[in-house]
Amino acid sequence: MEDALSAQRHLARINCPVMVAHGTFETPEFQRQTRDFASAMKAAGKPVQLLVAPGYNHFEIAETLANPYGALGRAALEQMKLGGA
Repeated sequence: MEDALSAQRHLARINCPVMVAHGTFETPEFQRQTRDFASAMKAAGKPVQLLVAPGYNHFEIAETLANPYGALGRAALEQMKLGGA
């Protein structure tokens, strides 16, 4: 089951740009896993962007996706070439 659900174990199947993010108030383990996944994507030649959001924890950073001025919302708009806010 773990293998089937692991994106990092199936990098060849990823065919779109990926953004991975963590906040600076997340646990060191969440931060490490995020960096490791971004590094694995880059090593596989996949388009990846690592976003580090200062002052956010694991739950707060997700909320920024709904805000065009938030860390994830702005980055998503930029990735879609919609200019961001």
